[in-house]
Amino acid sequence: MKTEVTTVLAAVNSHAEEPTPASTWYALAGGPFTDELLEWPADLFALTNVILKRTEAYRFVLSPPSGEEWPPRRFPSWSDAVEDAGRQWSVWLEDQKSPFPVILAEEWTVFRERAGTPLEDLAEGRDWRMCEALLTLHAIADEACAGLGMALDRSDGKGCLYRARGRELLARTGSLARIQSHSLRVLPKVCTPPNGTSFRSFSRYACVQSPGVEARWHKVPVRRSGTEFQARHANLLLLPWPLRVRESDFRRVGSVQRLAKEPFGFFEFAPSEKLDLDLVSRMIVAARDEVDSVDGVLLPESAVDENEVEDLETVLDRHGVAMLITGVRQPSPQRGRFPSNWVHIGANPRLEKGVSIPTSSGGQWFHICQYKHHRWSLDEGQILQYHLGGVLHPNIRWWEAMEVPRRTVHFVEHGDEIAIVCLVCEDLAQIDGVAEVIRSVGPTVVFTPLLDGPQLSSRWAARYASVLADDPGSAVLTLTSFGMVQRSRPHRRDTSPVVALWKDPVGGLREIPLEAGAQGILLTLSSNRGTRRSADSRCPVDNVIEQFDVAVHQVRAGNASAMSSNSQSGPLAPRVLEADELTILTGWAQALAEALAYAPECVDVLLANAQAGAPWRDEFQLTEPSPQLSQAIYFMRGAVRAVTSPEGMPTLDALQISWGEHGPEEQGLETLVRRVLRSMLEQLLTRHPTQLR
Repeated sequence: MKTEVTTVLAAVNSHAEEPTPASTWYALAGGPFTDELLEWPADLFALTNVILKRTEAYRFVLSPPSGEEWPPRRFPSWSDAVEDAGRQWSVWLEDQKSPFPVILAEEWTVFRERAGTPLEDLAEGRDWRMCEALLTLHAIADEACAGLGMALDRSDGKGCLYRARGRELLARTGSLARIQSHSLRVLPKVCTPPNGTSFRSFSRYACVQSPGVEARWHKVPVRRSGTEFQARHANLLLLPWPLRVRESDFRRVGSVQRLAKEPFGFFEFAPSEKLDLDLVSRMIVAARDEVDSVDGVLLPESAVDENEVEDLETVLDRHGVAMLITGVRQPSPQRGRFPSNWVHIGANPRLEKGVSIPTSSGGQWFHICQYKHHRWSLDEGQILQYHLGGVLHPNIRWWEAMEVPRRTVHFVEHGDEIAIVCLVCEDLAQIDGVAEVIRSVGPTVVFTPLLDGPQLSSRWAARYASVLADDPGSAVLTLTSFGMVQRSRPHRRDTSPVVALWKDPVGGLREIPLEAGAQGILLTLSSNRGTRRSADSRCPVDNVIEQFDVAVHQVRAGNASAMSSNSQSGPLAPRVLEADELTILTGWAQALAEALAYAPECVDVLLANAQAGAPWRDEFQLTEPSPQLSQAIYFMRGAVRAVTSPEGMPTLDALQISWGEHGPEEQGLETLVRRVLRSMLEQLLTRHPTQLR
């Protein structure tokens, strides 16, 4: 907001004995807060969120101090007022000649003038006017963050340039705020808690995280072609492999060490059998006999050797599979160093689910790597349960021989407007910083590959899955190896064939067994509109996607040739962009589709800001796009100009025809750009089927 005199608040009062909003922010951000915070909503959200959390003033929403009322009675509709202010603020950020939100200016003035108020006065509700300003500013900033992560449900195209910048900032720094991430991070929020009034319940589009856990946000626009919302489903082939686990697959690493009276050693899981790629291929053929396509293939923890990933993706590409999620084990890199354990997330550059079997090889897949953060510890009970006493002595605690990296959590946003996160086995059960980040963001689905026993509703994985399904409302899928399930024979208990567990807030919990003679399971997920709630008195909005299970089929591989006659083998073409670059390109394509639909007059400015050399990146201290990404943005600009008539902007139908006229068999950077544009345009048309026809 432009003011005649820039107001700078004193950071600390040397005579003050109690912390204040000003001193708290100074200690956190390293400087005073000024009117510059009004130039970026995520920054103001961070400030108000920190003060609300420190003071717990959010509790006054349901129980204001005696004689006071929430929402403030001076607003005919406080909820509508803050929503309108958030949208109006987004417009002002692009065009400062447009009106600045009056309610935002008024509440900011109150907050700024009372920045020296002791936090204890806010905690006790003694300065009620300051509490009102704090809660209102927090809600407005949250509304202005809508669309920076997941897409907006209601849009008129205004603010699309602001949102595109925010998405690139998130992709490059792991935060929506301009504040250094070593102080805090602002992340998008997907699901909101359906019940309760914890602090996480007081925002619906953004959340603040303390330093310690790095977060990365990826946009991979894989989706089923078309604009029918009823077609939003995914067919996942679960391969609970290895189907047999031998005792000799567990091996000692190094010598046993003694720590007082608790000796310990290290072990590794190294199956002797290699991944059967022919069986993978035959399983997909058998699954496609039941459904139109296999959209994703999932395998448990450590199911695939690091050196097998590329060959596996080549096989999946030949069958038109769009996604791969698998646990990966790494051979020991060198003497004296432990290997890594991670879940590999691979995305086919065809960027489309439900495709027919391709007739030519595609390109190298986009890769995202979620490392495991906690070692498996095998104690006496587990050694006896899995019958491993012949290689691992029961009186010794055995730790998994793996490197423990610094904690990072990767969120992957798909073209169907779902966000997934993957955790490896023990990471699901650890109540630490990663769990707090996941509960705050609320991804649509949490996938957890395991090396564990049967996935029964009575065991630990179900308990932790229930926590995430209840709050924040994420669906959870766990998948373990059938070989480990068969080895799990606790004393006086029968074996169980349950290899997977699905839990969602809609349908509850489902145990998924592997039946006799089957080598895999086909799980079909469907989507529906869900509700975002906020405990601060804003009205609920139905603008989030929920996933739930609708069908389970056992898959048995046939003996026929796995590949069809029209499928051609060959190596995958080199990757034309890295995953982070795809995220940035998709963010700008999303904004471009929005501008073309609602505000075509903004297209030229938007494309100019996407290109290398745009001044705003210097202001945000962001690096310039790589040559490959710059070329992709150039192609995006050319794709728009190719269908632009001298009289004005093209229609959406013309754009759809142009961007979809190149077949899925074509390769190269320009083809990838067209696929991304088509995906984002169809996503927009799916969300607004009546407004844009």
